[in-house]
Amino acid sequence: MTAEAAFPFDNSYARLPERFYARLDPAPAAEPRMIRLNRDLAAELGLDPAALDGPEGARLLSGAAVPVGADPIAQAYAGHQFGGFSPQLGDGRAILLGEVVDAEGRRRDLQLKGSGRTPFSRGGDGLAPLGPVLREYIVAEAMAALGVPTTRSLAAVLTGGRVVRKTVSPGAVLTRVAASHIRVGTFEFFAARQDHEALRTLTDYAIARHDPAAADAENPALAFYEGVIARQARLIARWMALGFIHGVMNTDNMTISGETIDYGPCAFMDGYDPQTVYSSIDHQGRYAYANQPGIAHWNLVCLAQAMLPVLAETPEAALEAAQGAVDRFPALYEAAWVAEMRAKLGLATEAEGDAALATDLLTRMAGDAADFTRTFRGLSEPSAARAEFADPAAFDAWEAQWQARLAAEGATPADRRDRLRAANPAVIPRNHMVEEAIAAGLTGDYMPFETLIGVLARPFDDHPDHPRHTRPPKAHEVVQATFCGT
Repeated sequence: MTAEAAFPFDNSYARLPERFYARLDPAPAAEPRMIRLNRDLAAELGLDPAALDGPEGARLLSGAAVPVGADPIAQAYAGHQFGGFSPQLGDGRAILLGEVVDAEGRRRDLQLKGSGRTPFSRGGDGLAPLGPVLREYIVAEAMAALGVPTTRSLAAVLTGGRVVRKTVSPGAVLTRVAASHIRVGTFEFFAARQDHEALRTLTDYAIARHDPAAADAENPALAFYEGVIARQARLIARWMALGFIHGVMNTDNMTISGETIDYGPCAFMDGYDPQTVYSSIDHQGRYAYANQPGIAHWNLVCLAQAMLPVLAETPEAALEAAQGAVDRFPALYEAAWVAEMRAKLGLATEAEGDAALATDLLTRMAGDAADFTRTFRGLSEPSAARAEFADPAAFDAWEAQWQARLAAEGATPADRRDRLRAANPAVIPRNHMVEEAIAAGLTGDYMPFETLIGVLARPFDDHPDHPRHTRPPKAHEVVQATFCGT
């Protein structure tokens, strides 16, 4: 294989002004070894899976060798982290190799995470332990299979080095694929420097890449901002419908493309509790499950503040336009959430009381800590959902209302069952199963990782051969906290 044949790069971000990034090569991995190549994704990107799935692919996807045509850069951005503003963050342990245009004509970033120090590392080593690399590979690919807009995992590669955190772990690199890595924090970076020229350049670039129709609007920047709002409303509604908790919803972790990014201390709920927090660094519960819609709204306000200089010719007009746009987020989110919940309840039509019906079920689930995923999946056979409640009478009272609502639609039981199974996964990345795969991987055993990846690739199917992957954790398996790994 030749590097020239492997990556048909067209690196548009690297052609932006140099203050958008720092140009540097990744740190060369000493003894790269492929853990897993996502062969289907490689083919989708127009790459050769057979050529990449071996020693040469491990070199190219670890930083040991730079593919011909790459233009490696670390991107600059700022961010509000747990509410406090940091004017300079940037890719501290990641290198954007470049961009390819995939089989469907979509431009995609290829980024190496864990590829060494950059000018944005802020004293860190720029490396990634194996555990967080395996976690992101697993969860990102599970989210894609669940139909959630997300970054993807192309490869996980051992570097041959060691990474010191609280313990010593094998070093690894994740190759992440994204529609782009432009974040709310990217806009904040230039706003903090009052670099209005760069803000305009960034806005024009983002419109051309992510929202070309906005270019024809009367106010392209405002139309683009409204598109970001709509994408985030749909994304967060999808998270909520799956019981997903991102864990670190800082503005540098929110993309303007509407993809989920940065799977650090993320987790899926087991027993339903709207105040659930897993992240070990979220001491105040800022990013608890129930807070995610409000935090998304807050982050979008931060984006509006950063974009004010490009939204209108006067500050007053810009503020009025931004306020009018961001004020629509709650209604957009509510509509997206209700649509998600209708699907989860097997409803094909709209009725005024649907939001209340869904909320009532969730309230009853919280009272019994009923398993989120198994309860909704169990609605296709209501006795299975009922079995998730310590007090089945709580479910019975709700089921009577639900059955009446279903009857008003007139669908056949078979059709309803099919709809419910198509909307409610049987399997998610259960925290204890992810931890098990990571623990085995740290010993060099990747079989649990491979098995979990295979099961999660078909989340809406039953998996009778893998019952452990569909059941909730036993008491001794419950994961109380998840960790970022930086």
